[in-house]
Amino acid sequence: MDTDSAESTPARRPGMRGVDLTTGSVPWHLVKFSIPMLVGSTLHTAYSIINAAWVGNGLGANAMAALTVSFPIFFLLMAVAGGLTLASSILVSQAYGAKDMVRLKRVVQNSLVLTGAVAVFCFVAGQLSAEAVFRAMQTPPDVLPMAVDYFRIFLWTTPFMFGVYFLASVMRGVGDSRSPLYFQAASLVVTAILDPLLMFGLLGLPRLGLNGTAWATIVAQAGAFVSIAIYVQKRDHIAAPDWRRLRLHLPTTILTAKIGIPTMIQQALVSLGMLFIVSMINRYGAHSSAAFGIAMRIDQLAFMPAMTVGMAVSTLAGQNIGAGRFERVHQVFRWGVALSCAITAVASALALSVPAWLIGLFSNDADVIVVGTQYLRIVGLGYLMFAVMFVSNGVINGAGQTAVTTVFTFITFWAVRVPLAAYLSHRMGTVEGIWYAVLASLVVGTVASLAYYLTGRWKKSLVRKIPEGVMAPTPEID
Repeated sequence: MDTDSAESTPARRPGMRGVDLTTGSVPWHLVKFSIPMLVGSTLHTAYSIINAAWVGNGLGANAMAALTVSFPIFFLLMAVAGGLTLASSILVSQAYGAKDMVRLKRVVQNSLVLTGAVAVFCFVAGQLSAEAVFRAMQTPPDVLPMAVDYFRIFLWTTPFMFGVYFLASVMRGVGDSRSPLYFQAASLVVTAILDPLLMFGLLGLPRLGLNGTAWATIVAQAGAFVSIAIYVQKRDHIAAPDWRRLRLHLPTTILTAKIGIPTMIQQALVSLGMLFIVSMINRYGAHSSAAFGIAMRIDQLAFMPAMTVGMAVSTLAGQNIGAGRFERVHQVFRWGVALSCAITAVASALALSVPAWLIGLFSNDADVIVVGTQYLRIVGLGYLMFAVMFVSNGVINGAGQTAVTTVFTFITFWAVRVPLAAYLSHRMGTVEGIWYAVLASLVVGTVASLAYYLTGRWKKSLVRKIPEGVMAPTPEID
């Protein structure tokens, strides 16, 4: 471990200093910061739909099943990467807001080493346990070999995916949400082009079937990582790591873990909760499962703006908390709620007014449309709750208190949604009881998050939980 190298290295003026979010118009910062991330999320969702269409229509049911059973494990990998990179983004944003460039550089260096080590661990563990995990998931015998082969190839994206997540997160931490978008968008375009070429052996390329989409992703992610790494170095970006000084700093590692691990647990709680909910829905027949699957896609699109605004709020809050400008944090919250609710209200209005039309875009089965319509008419009422919850959670996460929002997730899913879904569906004798449980859980989660924000406790505990040597004041560097 190295505790002195970062401090002993003279700070220099970076070529790209990021965006100072502690001054200027709060609503303008929110909008300008959110738009690139929203565009990126939309492109990613569009790619997922297109990729599923290529696999389902071109390779058949077994290939689609192999892709489907792999998703929970991919989600877990993304949760690990997301937890680490969220912690990095929070610490970078607080250091940048405090104008503490020595601490900022230390966080970047430390997080890069940590991210690389975890990526290697995930890769090795996945390769060794792939077949056992798929067997434990009771994967059908005719799907198992294809799923294992595909997953083991796809795992080669892990170091590149973690690297892209890391670099994008530290850039967003200093207020630069636009630069990562260019590389992520280019990566998605490359993947979308290579997918059919490698799956079906077009233009003289080998016909790789389902594995073609894995190789397409590897090429695109590797290209994105190398490109963005070169970019931050060439532009002398303030968030650029020094590849010659890759060392761990123990207090920073501990603090990163305190912030990142709860986020990983939070994603695991969501994933497991969804498995329980899906298992309950499956009891009501294939049409209920299909309707829920379609409704979840609509939910994903409806929630995307709120989640994006929530991430923007987290960065703005982090910088202003680092600068000690708590009055601006309250402005960030108010404007975040206004922006998030304004956008989400459109989705809520559509879900409540034309639910059958929305479900009909994905299915022409009358039973599926009826069940899906019931879902949207009930859960659509809670979309605005979700919008508010993500903003208040964004402030709390920006203060580094990810353990608190993890508790809220536990309450939402495991204290309310899962048990209430089991009770109401049994009591009502219909899948509709599960929809009411989903709505109730959104209400409870929002009230819990909002109540904690209003207490202001996220301010008081910030400094107490920071180990000595991590937040030590340093001279402002201009």
